[in-house]
Amino acid sequence: MFLSAAQSPDKPPLRIVSLVPSQTELLHYLQLEAETIGITKFCTHPHQWFKNKIRVGGTKTVDITKVSALNPDLIIANKEENVREQVEILAKHYPVWLTDVNDLKDAQQMIADIGYLTHRPSQAAALLRLIAEKFSTLQKDVKDHFGTVAGNTQQLRVCYLIWKDPYMTIGSDTFINDMLHKAGFQNAFASATRYPSITLEDIRLSGCNVVLLSSEPYPFKEKHIQELQEALPATSIALVDGEMFSWYGSRLLLAADYFQTLRKQIIG
Repeated sequence: MFLSAAQSPDKPPLRIVSLVPSQTELLHYLQLEAETIGITKFCTHPHQWFKNKIRVGGTKTVDITKVSALNPDLIIANKEENVREQVEILAKHYPVWLTDVNDLKDAQQMIADIGYLTHRPSQAAALLRLIAEKFSTLQKDVKDHFGTVAGNTQQLRVCYLIWKDPYMTIGSDTFINDMLHKAGFQNAFASATRYPSITLEDIRLSGCNVVLLSSEPYPFKEKHIQELQEALPATSIALVDGEMFSWYGSRLLLAADYFQTLRKQIIG
């Protein structure tokens, strides 16, 4: 069954399977070591969990048989990161909490909801206060630099690439787009939706000042900067930590400081 926001197990869940890397890290932050029994092969944080927890496949290739063998009393999945058909199969037999995170506000609500479902409301509330403080400081810094957060022509227009062959970027209806905005950047492809494929010519015509190469899902490296620099000689190109832009759990504690440092490195 799919749990609703109004539902919470009468007893704390004791057998949790997480199908989302950033939410696995959140479960660790909420001190659910014993309760979390299954994760995906992409749940690399914390490393000790990655080494020792049972892995139930990938985010889009969940091994239903492995999950069933664990007999979970709570499965945490995500609308974007997991495959609908697989989640629906699991929901016929086990309680599933399906998250849908498109911006910081959604992420904050998700953290509160998971804290409620796992009977860790005070820990989740404390985390949310820290995240709010970090992003408040970031927004003040952005405003001090640009005068306003949105719509200022001084802000750098950036193209954020998540894939190669073909190149893919992010549209306005994505969590990454909101993180770019919070960091003080303008998404050069904000008129697009989801994750469109683009060409080098599209990047040239976008008017972007900077191309950001994400470390995930495609693992861009230094060699890709050199390749793109030849095609885009007037554009600055930088590698960025994709987890900071796309992981919407407890990693948000680190993201605001990372964005502040990154922006200053790029802008000077």
